[in-house]
Formats: sequence, structure tokens, C-alpha cells
Amino acid sequence: MTAGGALRVATGPETAREVWRTSRGLRLRVAVVVAVGIAGAAVDLVVPVAIGLLVDRVQAGTADLGTVLMLTAVMMGSAVLGAAGAAATIVLATRVFHRILADLRERLVERGLRLPQHVVERAGTGDLVSRSSDDVTAVTDAAPAVIPAVTVAAFTIVVSLAGLAALEWPYAAALVVVLPVYALALRWYLRNGPAVYRAERAAMSTRAQQIVESQRGYATVLGFGLAEQRHHAVMAASWQVAVQALRARTVQSRFNARLNLGECLSLAAVLVVGFVLIDAGASTVGGATTALLVVLRLLGPVNQLMFVIDTLQSALASLSRMVGVVTVPSDVHDTAGGQRSATDAGIAVRLREVAFRYDDSAPRVLDGVTLDIAAGQHVAVVGASGAGKTTLAAVIAGIRPPATGSVTRPDRTAVITQEVHVFAGTLRDNLTLAAPSATDRDLRNALDATSATALLDLAPDGLDTVVGVSGYPLTDAQAQQLALARLLLTDPELAILDEATAEAGSTHADLLDRAAQAALDGRTGLVIAHRLAQAAACDRVVVMEHGRIVEAGTHDELVAAGGVYAGLWVAWWDGQRLGGGGVSG
Repeated sequence: MTAGGALRVATGPETAREVWRTSRGLRLRVAVVVAVGIAGAAVDLVVPVAIGLLVDRVQAGTADLGTVLMLTAVMMGSAVLGAAGAAATIVLATRVFHRILADLRERLVERGLRLPQHVVERAGTGDLVSRSSDDVTAVTDAAPAVIPAVTVAAFTIVVSLAGLAALEWPYAAALVVVLPVYALALRWYLRNGPAVYRAERAAMSTRAQQIVESQRGYATVLGFGLAEQRHHAVMAASWQVAVQALRARTVQSRFNARLNLGECLSLAAVLVVGFVLIDAGASTVGGATTALLVVLRLLGPVNQLMFVIDTLQSALASLSRMVGVVTVPSDVHDTAGGQRSATDAGIAVRLREVAFRYDDSAPRVLDGVTLDIAAGQHVAVVGASGAGKTTLAAVIAGIRPPATGSVTRPDRTAVITQEVHVFAGTLRDNLTLAAPSATDRDLRNALDATSATALLDLAPDGLDTVVGVSGYPLTDAQAQQLALARLLLTDPELAILDEATAEAGSTHADLLDRAAQAALDGRTGLVIAHRLAQAAACDRVVVMEHGRIVEAGTHDELVAAGGVYAGLWVAWWDGQRLGGGGVSG
């Protein structure tokens, strides 16, 4: 993790190690890419050597038509072979690149979905969305420009320097003397470019966060008339993206000026060395011609590589952000006390002196909570709004880590909250998310157990009916029945219902209460009760106030005790008789 709660960004060495680790199983292909690339670059040297030889033959007066035709044929053949070698190198390198990227992308999505909720919330949902969309797109889009430049330039530089040294070492030395100009230009860029691109990506993350928040809070935006404010927030974030993009283009322009200086000095150095060598009789005009053509041939790929350095740096910045998520430690959610599977016989859930706060400066939402839930027992949690009920459920489920204390729970735990999501796809897809190997018969049994078989009768195509966005519309009650059916198919040891039937309204309350009870049968259950009728049906009731458990017992015991729960029950029952819905738990 990084300061401020943002998701971590991998360092350069970390990114390189992770890419190398991911390439395991592809390294033979990498070796083939290197071999083909060097061979193709070596074949390309035939053209300047042939031209230099022709110049010497003409100068010596030994060239004839046969010489010209033979050298022309050789040059044409080498050009074809060189182009084929370059094309093969690029194709092979591209395939290796996309295999590695696909693996990293899959691991990014898998790790992102497994990140604890508090980690994602602290970083901002937009950061994770940006890494799995903008950053993946940036790396993918960079491939067509970066891969040809990097592969061709790398092999051309190595082979060309070797060729110049074999021709006359002073030519290679002249070029090596000028290389520091490129090195200094690259050093300047690497010192300034990455920071600019990181700032650009961070601005994109902020913009994504603003857009996501506006979309998710659409009802709130409309209800409070916040459209203009949200528009300005998105525009301000977008303007920051534009500012950072302009900074990046400025750095690129200054970098290009340094490259032009390097190109000029390279040509001048070879020409001067050629003049000196020819004057001293240590080289021929053909040799100088060959050296100059090799350098000219070398400058093209080098400049092409330098021109895409900005794209490469942007892609590397995005790759580092991707790897940062991939390499988040699997125990990132561990805190003092931790969370582990229950081991005590007969006890499914055990909390000891659990405390929790949403922020270091915020007051405690849970304060010294100690609770045991026996295996197979159904426990209801009630209390006024803000008492800490939902937070307690989240801590028990492992969604949020306790600040202090210990939490013990079964490995197989499932949670249904008040906000039920229907995924775009068929009814069958929505159900088999919980149990990929479930048969249609299993799905129908789960729907029948949660009183949702009527949904199949109403759906035009049965289990093949498309629901979710732009699909068959499900009511709140039907969506909650679907979630309860998923729970049955998951078959957890511990089921947590956090006001899972609260959105149904009084019309479907009894139906959903029966469905929830069916989902809890045969397993340990924790119910955050919206209606006290749900609490009365549980084996045990826990009453919370200000983050503490103030009462616990059976429904009858608590009513007879005349305490907080008894007051809630009387108020709720009076409300039911009057038809007003009463006091929620």
C-alpha cells in the first residue's frame, strides 16, 4: 500500500521481476525472438557492405555490368531476407508480449476482486477501475508502436556496432563517443518523463473516481439537485488530465530536440573519422561509404526507439500500476487479532474484545464486542440506526478487519446485504455464479426453496431469460429471492443476512421472511433484523447500542426482562397494529 491509502504502485525492479516470472513457459519463444532478430539485423548489413564494395570497384576501374548485376541481386535478396526477419521478430515478440499481458490482466482482475472492501474503499473505487481499464488499455495500445521499435532497434544497435568494429574499429569508436549524447538525453527524459506520466495516470484515476461516484450516487445527485456540482467536479478532474497531458507533450518535444543533436553529431563524427582514415590510407572510400550507410541505417531504428520512449514510459507506468495490484500481499487485510477459521467444537463464530473504527480520527463504531454463536444457531442483531449492526456483520464476514480483538468464523461464509445486484446475463448465469457445476434441476430446487418459482413462470424464457441491464426487469423482491437462491446454491456454513429483505416492502415481507428462513435452515445464521418479526423467529437476539452489546437472549427472555428490546418490541408491535410499519431493528 502507498501513503494515503492508494493502491500500491510497483517499483521498476518489482515490475521487471514479475514480468520475468510471468514469462515462465515462454522463454524458449523469447530465445527464438532473439535468434531471429539478430539474424535479420545481420542480413541487413549486406546492403551497405555491397554498396561500399561497389564504390571501391568503380574507383579502381574493375567494376563491370556483371559486378553491378551480381551486387544488385545480393542486395535485393538481403533486403527481402532482412524484411522477413524483422517481420518474424515483430510477430513472435508481439505474441509473447500479449501472452504475458493476458496473464497479468487475468491476475489483476482476480486479485482486484479478492481485495478486501476496506482496501478498495480507502484507495477509491476509481483507482481500481482505472488500473483495470485505462492502464490495461494503455499497455495494450502501446504494443503496435513499442514492440517493433524495441525489437528492431535493440538488435540493429548490437549488430551494427559489431559490423563497424569488424570494418574499421575507429568508425565504431566514433559512434560510441557520440552515444553518451543519447544516453544523457535518455537520462534526462527518464528523470522527468516517468513522474509526468505517473501524474497523468493519477489524474485519470481521480477523473474515473469522480465519474464512478456520480454514476453510483445518481439518485442522490438528482434528489439533492447536485447535477451542476457533480458536473463541475468531473470537469475539474478532466481539466487536470488535460494539464498533465500538456506537460507530457512538452517533455516529449524537449526530448526530440536532444535526439536531433545526437543524430547530427553521429553523422559528423563518422564523416570526420572517414576523412582522416582515407587521408592516412587506413581506409577506402568504399569503407567510409559502408560505415556512413551503417550509421544512417542505425539512426533510423534508434530514433524510432527514442520517439516511442514516451509511449514506452507511459506503458511502463501503467504496467507498474497493474503489477502493484497483482503483487498486493494476500494477507493485506490482516490486522491485530486477524481472522481465522473456527476450530472450537460447537462454536461457529467467536468474537473477543473486537473494536472497529472507519478512520483513525473517527470514534469507535464497535467497542469491546464479545460474542459466541453456536454452530447451527440463528442469531438476530437489532438496535437503533447507527448502533453498529451492519459494521458487526461486516467484521464477522471478514469484509472489514477489526482494529483490535479477534474474530473466528467458518471458511465458507456468505453474505447478502440490502443492496442486491443482478448481473447482466441470464437467470441461469446469475444463479450458477454461486455454483458453476449446478444443474438446471439444482437451480429450480433453489428457486423453489426460496418461493421464487413464480419468477420462472413470469420470465419469458425461463432460466434462459436475460435479466440485469437492458434485460427482463426484476422487482426488488424478485432480486432478493434470487440472492437467497444463490446463497442456497453456495451452501455456506455461515450465512449473514444484513437487512437482506428490507427493500421488499410490506407486500412481500412475509414471503421474503419465509424465503430467508429456508435459506438459513441447516446452517449457522446471523440476521441483521429490519423487522422485529425476523428477530422473534431466531434462536437468540443480540441488542446493540453505540457499538456495544447491551442485551442478549431469546426473544421471550428479552421481552420478559422489560429492557431495551422489550421497548423496541412494544413500539414495533403497536406500529404493526396501527399499520404504520413500526420501529425497525
